[in-house]
Amino acid sequence: MKMSINSTWRYATVMLLVMFSLVTFAQERSVSGKVVDENGDPLPGVAVLVKGTTKGGTTNFDGEYKITLSEGETTLSVSYIGYKTQDIVVGNQSIIDFQMEVDAEQLDEVVVIGYGSVKKEDATGSIETVNANDFNQGAITSPQDLLNGKVAGVNITTTGGAPGAGSTIRIRGGSSLSASNDPLIVIDGVPIDSEGVAGMQNPLNSVNPNDIETFTVLKDASATAIYGSRASNGVIIITTKKGSKGKIKIDYTGNVSYAVPNGKIDVLGGSEYSALAKQLYPNISDQVGTASTDWQREVIKGAVSTDHNVSVAGTAADKLPYRVSVGYTNQNGILETSNLERFTGNISLTPKFFDDHLSVNLNLKGMLVKNRFADNGAIGEAVSFDPTRPVKDGSPWDYGHFTWLDASGNPIVLATQNPVARLEYTNNTSDVRRSIGNMQLDYKLHFFPDLKANLNVGYDYSWSDGSNIQQDSLKATFPDKGFRSTFDQEKRTELLDFTLQYVKDIASIESKVDVMLGYSWQHFYRKGSDFATNGDGTIEKTPFTPYSTESYLVSFFGRLNYTFKDRYLLTVTVRNDGTSRFSPDTRWGLFPAFALAWNIKKESFLDTSDKVSTLKLRLGYGLTGQQNINQGDYPYLPLYTQSTTTADVQVGTNPDGSPIYSQTYRPNGYDANIKWETTATYNAGIDFGFLDDRFTGSLDGYIRYTSDLLNVTPVPAGSNLNNQVLANIGNLENRGFEFNFNAKVINNSKLNWNVGFNLTYNQNKITKLQASDDPSYDGVYTGGIAGGTGLNIQVHSVGYPSNSFFVLEQVYDNSGKPIEGVFVDRNGDGQITEGDRYRFQDPAADVFMGFNTNLAWKQWDFSLNGRVRFNNYVYNNVNSVNGVLDRVNQNGTWNNVTRDALETGFVTGTTLQKYSNYYVQNATFLRLDNLMLGYNFKEVAQGAINLRVYTTVNNLAVFTNYKGLDPEVDGGIDNNVYPRPTTFLLGVNLGF
Repeated sequence: MKMSINSTWRYATVMLLVMFSLVTFAQERSVSGKVVDENGDPLPGVAVLVKGTTKGGTTNFDGEYKITLSEGETTLSVSYIGYKTQDIVVGNQSIIDFQMEVDAEQLDEVVVIGYGSVKKEDATGSIETVNANDFNQGAITSPQDLLNGKVAGVNITTTGGAPGAGSTIRIRGGSSLSASNDPLIVIDGVPIDSEGVAGMQNPLNSVNPNDIETFTVLKDASATAIYGSRASNGVIIITTKKGSKGKIKIDYTGNVSYAVPNGKIDVLGGSEYSALAKQLYPNISDQVGTASTDWQREVIKGAVSTDHNVSVAGTAADKLPYRVSVGYTNQNGILETSNLERFTGNISLTPKFFDDHLSVNLNLKGMLVKNRFADNGAIGEAVSFDPTRPVKDGSPWDYGHFTWLDASGNPIVLATQNPVARLEYTNNTSDVRRSIGNMQLDYKLHFFPDLKANLNVGYDYSWSDGSNIQQDSLKATFPDKGFRSTFDQEKRTELLDFTLQYVKDIASIESKVDVMLGYSWQHFYRKGSDFATNGDGTIEKTPFTPYSTESYLVSFFGRLNYTFKDRYLLTVTVRNDGTSRFSPDTRWGLFPAFALAWNIKKESFLDTSDKVSTLKLRLGYGLTGQQNINQGDYPYLPLYTQSTTTADVQVGTNPDGSPIYSQTYRPNGYDANIKWETTATYNAGIDFGFLDDRFTGSLDGYIRYTSDLLNVTPVPAGSNLNNQVLANIGNLENRGFEFNFNAKVINNSKLNWNVGFNLTYNQNKITKLQASDDPSYDGVYTGGIAGGTGLNIQVHSVGYPSNSFFVLEQVYDNSGKPIEGVFVDRNGDGQITEGDRYRFQDPAADVFMGFNTNLAWKQWDFSLNGRVRFNNYVYNNVNSVNGVLDRVNQNGTWNNVTRDALETGFVTGTTLQKYSNYYVQNATFLRLDNLMLGYNFKEVAQGAINLRVYTTVNNLAVFTNYKGLDPEVDGGIDNNVYPRPTTFLLGVNLGF
């Protein structure tokens, strides 16, 4: 057989390759062994590689590894975070065990601070970090729920149990009355829009909790002053997960959950209500129905939700560490029709170039949220709707649902709406698209390696739109035959930060100097529109209202960290902010801070101590500001408001004699000198650790003074302005202390048991509200309540906490029962009026605590987290409206009442009765937030797959004497709050 030259060449090549592979195979051999820590316990996840390559793998749960070596591969390299890397020549060995040695330098924990990071032992401010291993577990949609109860001084209250519900986050109490009290939140170096996004209940929902690596909370001014005008309420820095060098890793996390209602408002059942109606109204009791409907159970039901997240991390071409993740959440609420559907994506790239002199950190996050909002008014209607009526009776209104009708067959406008109909025939939806991203370039100069330049360019963009449509046959829209509103919004935030950092160890004087100088520019732009009509568009409810506005913030800042003899620490920070929101005369604000620390552990008398492993004293002072004053972007300019048609003036007549009108403009009140609120904070603290940090903790005491507090002040009559204007004329203070403690109770190869506890005490008091004291000035009324027009139950007053309840003092009989309409005449004028109201308690807890414990035994793990609040008070608006007997029959309709009406015997719900301190109730509680039990499977697919199955219960139990449904009420007024469910979850984690 004749062969061509080409065929011969191909045949020879194939034979050579076969022979080479056989030789290689003959020379390959396996090496196995076990890797243990300094105590001899197995270390899972240790990288065992052929030195100089990426060939290899990681140890399994028992610390075991197995690797195949080819000809020429002679050395193994073993590495693990916190331990020294070991290289060993294999030689003729087939079994090689490793005992890892602790790397003290690696174990120096690094914490994130503003515009950089620092070793924890060198931190001088009050800073706490919570990482992914310590997060709360379970059915968690919003990132702040990962942190709840974990950090002393941080109080998080969700606004309710709705899907994607927002939260009120307070760090060391509120620092303002009229401006924002929310902390600044920075995600991967980008301060996010703190004013919220239309159509989105919680701006943090744009970040998938599965992508978060750490929360770092900056609490005192010495830590926060680097953020200047936005840091009076503290700073929360969120760092997301990144890729790392090594083999590709794929992780899947998924769960399904079932949320169930956690109790209900105690109202009368059908038969009990019917008996009461016949007792109160014997002459018309035949009008009472015959059904027995539990309206709360009709609108609040169990709900199934699911969450999925997939991430891929590794290194491309051995040069580009990356992490990519996608997530999908579908959360159904227990209030019928409420739903959140969320899609998230996250990309992180962290390459290094030029011998690691240039580090690049690229982060891109994208999110789409589709909401359907249930009308919370249905909650109150379910409490008060007549339980003897059926859900449906064929009524011509409300699409066959039972509806109260007058003699003409039309809906009674003042009657309670059928809650089932309200939910089913209201379609309130929104779509929100948001993207947050940034690129950081960190360059250590080749010719001057002590100097590093960092450029951070970022953005936060969102686009949202939505509509609220109520059907034309819904009683709630009578007589307009339906309702339709729409909105759209676009928000853009753009950021540029540039810093230079010089770090130098000066051995001759035993010092280390770290100096950072920076510039920051941020642009905020918002535009959108609102419009509303009746169902067919013939009646304009809200005129088409477009808006467009923007503002700028420009800053110069610097920080000096100085260390002497590795134990005496000094931090000096200064930031100069300029905002376009204020006039040129008040535009710039200077915010300095300093802190001292003494690392006592490093003194000679403690350096060798086996008992004391950490001991550091801290002292700090600083100023921070507040420019998010909720007054728009031009509060210092004289602006005019277009009048309504009732204020039009005739300017002529048409040819047919009809009048021609022109709209007038009214000047708004303004203060040309409006400026920053400024908060001065004093902080003293101690960090401690004993027995090789088996027991660790901290204790901090602080005082915070807010000056130039924004408050509304009356405008003189006849000025043709609004009757009040916002001005810098108040002072406010917060005093408190924080205690944090963690213990590794048991720590060995079989059982690990950790316990954590934190406690916070905070007292808030207003010290000034007017330019001159006026004894007759009650303060600023706030805290609107249901049951009347313009009723407020709270007040800001000098000498009292903000949002203090302003009430009448109820009189009780000898048995302790409140006497209707009888109150203490506190001003002694012989009559009971609103002049007898006084300040009584406030919604903020004096003391709040968090506790957690987790155990790991063999392949099982367990955790429990909870919180306690002492002396938080709540106004029970549910009972003050529904706890009176005359509600049983009103406006020709029948209404249910809460059981409180039978206990008090109150007949009428007058305004004075609603002001009774009887309804201000102590809502101290202990809440078990979440319980988790998990199991880790071993040797799945010969160790190629990590599999963990777990179950959680969220909102497990609440212990309280509060008479309402839930003692945890944002703002302290309990009315139509979306109930928090108890949620059971089954989840799985898969790693490849």
